[in-house]
Amino acid sequence: MSSVPPADHPAFDDLTARARIRNVALDHFATRGDRATTIRGVARDAGVSPSLVQHYFGTKAGLRDACDAYVAEYLRREAKHSVTELGIADPDFLAGAYRSAPLIVRYLARALTDASPAGGALFDELVAITEEYLATRTQAEEPQHIDLRGQAAVFTAMKLGVIVLHQHLSRSLDEDALTPAGLSRVGAAILDIVSPDFAGQEITDLARSGIDRYRRRQRSDTADPGGRDHA
Repeated sequence: MSSVPPADHPAFDDLTARARIRNVALDHFATRGDRATTIRGVARDAGVSPSLVQHYFGTKAGLRDACDAYVAEYLRREAKHSVTELGIADPDFLAGAYRSAPLIVRYLARALTDASPAGGALFDELVAITEEYLATRTQAEEPQHIDLRGQAAVFTAMKLGVIVLHQHLSRSLDEDALTPAGLSRVGAAILDIVSPDFAGQEITDLARSGIDRYRRRQRSDTADPGGRDHA
């Protein structure tokens, strides 16, 4: 199922033509694969002409490169906001992340399972981000006793397994693992499984607090959709 609204959807009003094209391309590459994705098909679903797609991105390869770059930058930005700026404790930040994540996650899952160069580059990007974070937590310890790259690579592979297997995970959970509700449930489960000694007690506590607050807010909004407006 597509995670991108049709071109006449109000959600498209806030996007530039270039961003609309990119988002549709992300969805097409994720759901159809590289071979079946075409400039003409992307243009049709973005509500623009094929020539405009070519104007912004040149070829299909250029369009794919732009999608790869966008996903890599998204991952870097979200990691910074989540950990460095402690956004992981903010339910408003989590709400925004959960809304934008499904499109990125589906694209990443396809890139990884296709064993494409793009998938390899994105995996390496996540390993580098994880290793950098782990390094900030182990500065006081003897570096020769800690295989930071090994820990980062294995932990990244474990987390990406959730993404690659999201369809099976959704079936087991009896809900779409890539919806905001599903993502918050998966995030909470990961926090239950991963030792605070590895991730860091402070960041683990902040993450758990953020998810708990987000989930309480969602339950409250579901029970009383207009409640917060009247507060």
